[in-house]
Amino acid sequence: MNTEINRISWKCRRGMREIDLLLREFSNSALHEIDQENLNVFDRVLDYDDQKLFDYIFKNESLHNKVHEDFIDKYLKKFKSQGNF
Repeated sequence: MNTEINRISWKCRRGMREIDLLLREFSNSALHEIDQENLNVFDRVLDYDDQKLFDYIFKNESLHNKVHEDFIDKYLKKFKSQGNF
């Protein structure tokens, strides 16, 4: 699983500063704590381009995928609102 976490951590490195900071902070702080199912969902969330992620996280524009939106709401938006970002 460490190899998978390392691979996903590298996927968190992004071109858009806001997304890069949020994803890397989440990766460093919480990635080891989520279960395999959520790790798989996060891996798929990382397949979205930066603008789509930004639009959902900061502007609430739908990704048209309830599973991905639920993950972002539960983990990333919560993480962002706690001031960790």
